[in-house]
Amino acid sequence: MATSSAYLSCPATSATGKKHVFPNGSPGFLVFGGTRLSNRLVTRKSVIRADLDSMVSDMSTNAPKGLFPPEPEHYRGPKLKVAIIGAGLAGMSTAVELLDQGHEVDIYESRTFIGGKVGSFVDRRGNHIEMGLHVFFGCYNNLFRLLKKVGAEKNLLVKEHTHTFVNKGGEIGELDFRFPVGAPLHGINAFLSTNQLKIYDKARNAVALALSPVVRALVDPDGALQQIRDLDNVSFSEWFLSKGGTRASIQRMWDPVAYALGFIDCDNMSARCMLTIFALFATKTEASLLRMLKGSPDVYLSGPIKKYIMDKGGRFHLRWGCREVLYETSSDGSMYVSGLAMSKATQKKIVKADAYVAACDVPGIKRLVPQKWRELEFFDNIYKLVGVPVVTVQLRYNGWVTELQDLERSRQLKRAAGLDNLLYTPDADFSCFADLALASPDDYYIEGQGSLLQCVLTPGDPYMPLSNDEIIKRVTKQGLNT
Repeated sequence: MATSSAYLSCPATSATGKKHVFPNGSPGFLVFGGTRLSNRLVTRKSVIRADLDSMVSDMSTNAPKGLFPPEPEHYRGPKLKVAIIGAGLAGMSTAVELLDQGHEVDIYESRTFIGGKVGSFVDRRGNHIEMGLHVFFGCYNNLFRLLKKVGAEKNLLVKEHTHTFVNKGGEIGELDFRFPVGAPLHGINAFLSTNQLKIYDKARNAVALALSPVVRALVDPDGALQQIRDLDNVSFSEWFLSKGGTRASIQRMWDPVAYALGFIDCDNMSARCMLTIFALFATKTEASLLRMLKGSPDVYLSGPIKKYIMDKGGRFHLRWGCREVLYETSSDGSMYVSGLAMSKATQKKIVKADAYVAACDVPGIKRLVPQKWRELEFFDNIYKLVGVPVVTVQLRYNGWVTELQDLERSRQLKRAAGLDNLLYTPDADFSCFADLALASPDDYYIEGQGSLLQCVLTPGDPYMPLSNDEIIKRVTKQGLNT
């Protein structure tokens, strides 16, 4: 049995952003028992092209055009001074595009570190603490384009082309896309051969997918995408059940996937979101292939983007938060931003620019939008958005807790052993998790130590009022029962 030390990250829904991560020395336990299936599968001949150069160009071929827009035309107007609120991935990617077009950019971030929800920092003990678990699907074409631009495309590690479910008792279920022939046959084989569903549920699942716009996507991707967009106001559960799918399929397979994609279950997830992913899986072999960073996002994701921005003349202003968006009203009644009221501890200043960008999360933008602007439907609609709280727990063990086959291998620390991939589970509140010591070893594998399990608790509402110790205790208990 492995013991642990723990680190806890709680992204809150308040306007102040996420809680910081606090070290906790409480012991924890996580093992997988019961019936064990092999976690070592023979890799069949792969048709996957792991090189991002080919993927960035190929994913936009014969795929819905709206998902993969071309590079913008070169800007020929006057140079603008732009102020961006938020140094998350949205704010930084905006800065990259603006700097490439010759504009002057300043980024303001209220935290002491960049990256937002894909951020990380190093605590006083030297541990890299992540704000969440980050996995990159092969259909993230625009993100791959960004990484290639900033020279970070080699920082992604390609995982086995299978989606792995860890069930109660340690049983492994898989949606295995490893097949000698690519899309759509590899996907058909994956769904028909999966052991995550019983035969009846698998058959009904196949019927639902056969009746979906995914089939149309094979011959008319743009038409299929429009059909999928028309399902935006329908939950995936409602659509799936209406096409013959079963509730068991949702609970055992699709809910964990939905939680990993958007932190909400299929009853609340739009059918548009899930079917867009399915359409990409069906039309592009690479779309379902998972990647993870070599190590900490601050080093391998945010770091290269920050360097690119600074090399281009962009400036970061950390710990500067926006207190208020200042605006004026024109003679015709239209409103425009006149400045940003910023603060850093006891310091205050007004930022003036030619253009302003708010790259904030839902609670943050609700706090910033002036009350008067709610008279306009565009801004009032923002208040109809609901943020989803998520808790991320990092647990360090003295053994390898996802090595399900060999007890001796799980105990020895000279060589890492276990499941090197994103892992789903329908049997715990942490619907997806990974052993970062295996999946992102550059910063998380430490000689003489074992697994660094990162678990994503979603929805996080029941956990937000709890102490760190109590959260760790509950996660540990659920791990023992998984």
